Amino acid sequence: MSLPSSMTSPSGVIAPLLVTSAAKTHVRMLAIDALRGFVMLLMLVDHVRETFLLHRQVTDPIDALSVTPDLYFTRLLSTLCAPVFIFLTGLSAWLYSQKHTAGQTSLFLLKRGLFLVFLELTFVCFAWNAEFPPKTLWLQVIWCIGICMIVLAALLHLKRSWLIVLGVAIVAGHNLLDGVVLGPDSPFFVPWSILHQRAFIDITEFTRARTTYPVLPWIGVILLGWAIGPWFGKDVEPAVRLRRLFKTGLGLLLAFVLIRYLNVYGDKPWVQTGDALRTFMSFMSATKYPPSLIFLMPTLGIGLMLLALFEKAQERGVIALLAIYGGAPMFFYLLHLYVLKALYLIAVAIWGTNQGTYFGFDDLPMVWLWSVLLGVVLFFPTRWFAGFKQRRRDIAILKYL
Repeated sequence: MSLPSSMTSPSGVIAPLLVTSAAKTHVRMLAIDALRGFVMLLMLVDHVRETFLLHRQVTDPIDALSVTPDLYFTRLLSTLCAPVFIFLTGLSAWLYSQKHTAGQTSLFLLKRGLFLVFLELTFVCFAWNAEFPPKTLWLQVIWCIGICMIVLAALLHLKRSWLIVLGVAIVAGHNLLDGVVLGPDSPFFVPWSILHQRAFIDITEFTRARTTYPVLPWIGVILLGWAIGPWFGKDVEPAVRLRRLFKTGLGLLLAFVLIRYLNVYGDKPWVQTGDALRTFMSFMSATKYPPSLIFLMPTLGIGLMLLALFEKAQERGVIALLAIYGGAPMFFYLLHLYVLKALYLIAVAIWGTNQGTYFGFDDLPMVWLWSVLLGVVLFFPTRWFAGFKQRRRDIAILKYL
């Protein structure tokens, strides 16, 4: 599952849709919102799949030896969502810090991080389970972003060089900890499960929590997002920024190919199957929960290259349209979850469960069709809310959405 940051969108609502070359800052922020909007639409496809194709569920990492190629590559597209969102959250935090003191920025991140944790445990959890009180609290991406914000609120006072070292060390080195598996009898079981071990945590006799998104690697990602902030400073020429983004992204992709080919570190080994397509699928299959080094290198690399591409192509209307989705990320996220839940319940009420215990589509093209339809329909309330948020800055709660 993948999700948006609740950071206030840097560019806000894009009106008019096309921007002029004179507004360098606006162009810079437009690309950030457009990339956020783009991965949100990929997230929508994945959540439609999770809602209406549960009878064809996939594992993590994607089982390249058994999943059909069409489902495999549909799922693979969604791997961009969480890394890009959390990276952009760090970048957006740095941009916020340029107009505020370090103390104000820390408080900003702390409050929004706590609010995201609250949302995950209440509105988001209910949207997935439709249970109250919930039997299981799924600690997923919104929770993860919230925790990352809280950690960044504490660490942003360090020098940028230290944050770069720490971010790289976490992202590149956390797989060395994969062998550390603790049981419920350990006094460190709960904190370790939150940090790096996917597990169920018993809270009461009737309620438990599932650490779907262990946060340690994602903390590294948000730190790197913050650290890249100076590339987006007002004194940096666009051509210099684009070159840095593209070269860094390409470097990550090349490093991914090399490390993955060596097959000695960063994730479970890939296998030669004797079939070129299945071998490629095995090569690309990477662990997301928690995200391995092999998972993060290509997703962040592609994200950086897309960010450069979107800034370079900012005069095209599609970039401004994508930025509308990225202008109200949390609103879009909550709205699409509840719309999907309502559609599913309506379908079950009308047609019953046609796929065993689920209602579902017969084939994957229907997932794509409904994703496109929902993307169009949800555009209009998202655009309205983004505009309302900009007009009513006096309503504090809107900043959280």
